[in-house]
Amino acid sequence: MNTVAHIAPVTGAITDDLAALCKATGDNLRLDILRVLRNDSFGVLELAQIFNMRQSGMSHHLKVLAKPGLVITRREGNSIFYRRSLPASDSHWRQVHEHLLAGLDALALDAELADAIQQVHRQRSALSEQFFARIADNQPMQDDLIAHFGHFREPLLTLLDSLQLPAHSLAIEVGPGEGGLLPDLANRFAQVIALDNAPAMLERARQHCKEAQLNNVDCQLADALQPQDLPAADCVISNMVLHHMPAPADALHRLASLLKPGGRLVLTELCRHDQSWVREACGDLWLGFDQNDLTWWAEQAGLVTDASQYIGLRNGFQLQLQAFSKPLTTAFRATGIPA
Repeated sequence: MNTVAHIAPVTGAITDDLAALCKATGDNLRLDILRVLRNDSFGVLELAQIFNMRQSGMSHHLKVLAKPGLVITRREGNSIFYRRSLPASDSHWRQVHEHLLAGLDALALDAELADAIQQVHRQRSALSEQFFARIADNQPMQDDLIAHFGHFREPLLTLLDSLQLPAHSLAIEVGPGEGGLLPDLANRFAQVIALDNAPAMLERARQHCKEAQLNNVDCQLADALQPQDLPAADCVISNMVLHHMPAPADALHRLASLLKPGGRLVLTELCRHDQSWVREACGDLWLGFDQNDLTWWAEQAGLVTDASQYIGLRNGFQLQLQAFSKPLTTAFRATGIPA
């Protein structure tokens, strides 16, 4: 009798978890929410906009999804973002959770939902673009308030030199800003393409190249996240840019697509922090990233982690340098479970 009494509450808790999971997924709208959260995080107002419904109704559905651990929250300053969660390793229903998400991700997203997501991304991009437009009067880059390039220039160059890329390599820098890294890239690569969608910032980069007489650097006004007629690169560099992008996971997919097989993606980024003043002062959309987030997104883009390095700064921020490689034969592991 004691054994039965001991087992019954445990079994009941396990079946309660399954009941909550079944309740959460027994609604078409909630299943669509999980599909929308596949590669992105959204605030409750953004999700309400995507599904054209009241905030209170969306909050209710998110609460139901959160109870069995299908979604979790991430705080970005004063904002709360929802994202899909990984199945808990100790959950009795882990395989059910995994198969559910894999099945949902095998379905194509409805065009109407895809368009609504893009609208939210455009709104996020507009915030970043407005910031860079405001600093078009030759003010110094406000990112220096966080981390001056000189603080991590040498570790970044050491990382680039360790990649042992072939001679006559092509590098693409996404978001070169004022062009501070371009002279170093020009000395290490046969050809460098710098892509920026902010005309004022690109003009500063061009002027920097002119003054430094960099004849192998081509500065192009273009959105790197949109399809471009570009040669496949041996190395793609994103230096303190990802936290300005509206959908970081999608951005990593796009950056990976710019690489040739065997190519390398090098990121410098902020680690997760809670200094929300950078949104207004520096135009940041995201308050840094966990290493696990970047690693997971890179894996979903078909990349393999090569190296990681962390640099602490006196102002409380921490930088991460990450290098990923694109295998010579890329086999995507499309589990569709984003961080």
